[in-house]
Amino acid sequence: MRIRPKIFIDLKKSQIDIFSKKVSRLDLREEKILRVPILRFVKYLGLLAASLYLIFGSALAPIDKANLSLAAQNEAERKQLEDQLTSLENQISQYQDTITQYQSQGKSLQGEINKLNAKIASLNLQVKATTLSIKKLDDEIADNKSQIKTTETDIEKNKRILSYTLQSIYASGDTSMIEVFLKNVAVSDFYDDVKNLTDVQDNLRITLEKVMDLKSQLLDEQTQLSLQKKDADQLKAYQLSQKQIVDNTKKEKADLLTATKGQESKYQDLLKQTQKTAAEIRSQIFKLLGGGELPFGDAVKIATLAEKSTGVRASFIMAILTQESSVSGVIGANLGKCYYNTPRNNSSGTVMSNSQKPVFLQIMSDLKMDPDKTPVSCPISSDGAYGGAMGPAQFMPTTWQLYDDKISGITGNKPASPFNNADAFTGTALLLKDNLTGCKSIYKTIFSQENCAAAKYYAGGYWKSYMSVGRYGYRVAQRSDDFADEIAILNANQ
Repeated sequence: MRIRPKIFIDLKKSQIDIFSKKVSRLDLREEKILRVPILRFVKYLGLLAASLYLIFGSALAPIDKANLSLAAQNEAERKQLEDQLTSLENQISQYQDTITQYQSQGKSLQGEINKLNAKIASLNLQVKATTLSIKKLDDEIADNKSQIKTTETDIEKNKRILSYTLQSIYASGDTSMIEVFLKNVAVSDFYDDVKNLTDVQDNLRITLEKVMDLKSQLLDEQTQLSLQKKDADQLKAYQLSQKQIVDNTKKEKADLLTATKGQESKYQDLLKQTQKTAAEIRSQIFKLLGGGELPFGDAVKIATLAEKSTGVRASFIMAILTQESSVSGVIGANLGKCYYNTPRNNSSGTVMSNSQKPVFLQIMSDLKMDPDKTPVSCPISSDGAYGGAMGPAQFMPTTWQLYDDKISGITGNKPASPFNNADAFTGTALLLKDNLTGCKSIYKTIFSQENCAAAKYYAGGYWKSYMSVGRYGYRVAQRSDDFADEIAILNANQ
């Protein structure tokens, strides 16, 4: 048998063990001695604990504090966004006022331009009439000159005849009595010739005087026609100058109108951009507020955003949602206690009608939700055979499908969800807006209009039966008036 020595030791006692550092190397056994440096281990353990505390200390905080911190952060972000939205809405109001002012100026300028166009048309007609008058005068003057020329010819002709007659009479006066007797058989014949010459002379003198008077008259007429033509020429020149002035004024106003429309267009672009930015901020606020059960104060904030996007009163939106899904003043607390495939009591079929199921399943698929675990409304025997309304606003699937794209455009949630408060509020507002359009053409008061719109929201084509005292539409309209007062108080205290 082999005996293995455990440890070689020095037989000589000494204070210094020169082999102490080589003991393990000289040990021939298969086992090894484990030495644990306790002090070094404690030191490293302390360093490790400190490092872990520094790295993971924040994660070790209580969950409630983390939730409070996140809520505070969301509240601060929402407050900042609301301040930005308020500023943008003030800008939108200013842009709209400026656009209205430019539109008013544009209408005024356009009216003046229309008046100038009418004046120019009138002046064009006047110039045309004056031109025709001048042409007529020119024709009359030409005719007058022709008559004067003819008269002058007649005067010359009569002058020659008269001259010849005078010469004949003069020649007759120099004839002796013997020559008279010799030329005429009877003396009476001589005197007849003399009398005839005298008569001719008188007739020629009278004719000449008439012709001379005619010439004088034609000359006067020529003078008058010349004056008339001069006046007509001056009138035409004045009318043309007025037309030029009006044309220039029209051009200036047209240029100003173009500039005004350019400014209006510029502010229209600014308005659209600002409205787009405001819509994006509303979408962010919707996302911070949407989802889950909401107390009245938080619900008012979402309803107010929906009001700004659709024009439907926040109090009316709140009244509908409170009627549909409120429990103890908490909107969204009652989303229904049935499921789409739940069998109906005492009748065949399921809670949701077959016409609604395909759309409901498509909505569930888009939202990645389990249709078998998503609660919907149960049937109300007094109002209909089927249930299946979804979310806090209690939308039927086919109705929700009509508005989901519009809702996404406002809240920014794609796809929009009837189970999200922000989307549900907006969908309610859009549907009520459409209902109010028809109701406003029938009823004059806000109460009657909201009564009508709420009845349509609830009963569709049978809405008239739900407007009487105590029925759905009437109750919602009453609650809307009450909420309007409460919302006013809330806003005043903020």
